[in-house]
Amino acid sequence: MSTKAIPVSRSRFSFIDSLSLHSEQILPMPERQIKYFLYCVFFVLFATSCGTHKGGGSGLLYDPKEVAELSGKLGIELSNMNKEDDYHMPLYAEVSQWLGVPYRYAGLSRRGLDCSGFTYLIYQKVYNKKIPRSTSDLSRMKMKHVSKRNLRTGDFVFFATTKNRKNISHVGIYLKDGFFIHASTSQGVIVSHLGEDYYRSTWRKGGRI
Repeated sequence: MSTKAIPVSRSRFSFIDSLSLHSEQILPMPERQIKYFLYCVFFVLFATSCGTHKGGGSGLLYDPKEVAELSGKLGIELSNMNKEDDYHMPLYAEVSQWLGVPYRYAGLSRRGLDCSGFTYLIYQKVYNKKIPRSTSDLSRMKMKHVSKRNLRTGDFVFFATTKNRKNISHVGIYLKDGFFIHASTSQGVIVSHLGEDYYRSTWRKGGRI
């Protein structure tokens, strides 16, 4: 028994109709049910393949204009073609909104916050992780110690900024390429570089949880 080949059109709707005709030969279902089923399947496949959802690790890259704005704001090189940057975009986007917020000891809002408060809020919002509120407690928390050259985006960076160089008193969040973001006592939330003399001399360790 010979069957007539059904031509496949490049049009989305012609494609659905072709599938419907083919399905009628193998499925004992009413025509309306077949078409409805195929329309649903096609819609789901189309939506998932052409969606614009954004999220860390989603594999769907951000809009180039948004990435360029974040790059300019943070002063670091970001690319929407870089999957590593895309994965950490929620962090970059969140911390960029805190730039310029003034330093305030024990503060925990946009009116002012300290270094540990800033780190605490960012980890809670971006990673949904609750960490110790104080720098000293956070530095003693169980975590993987990371050398400066092995730092990854989102790692903690710890410094000893008081006269007692053994006492960790400052913390920030590593971004990339040597840059980190933190709440400075003199300038509020800013992006700094580990290569700066001050942070090179006060560096203590990196940490990852």
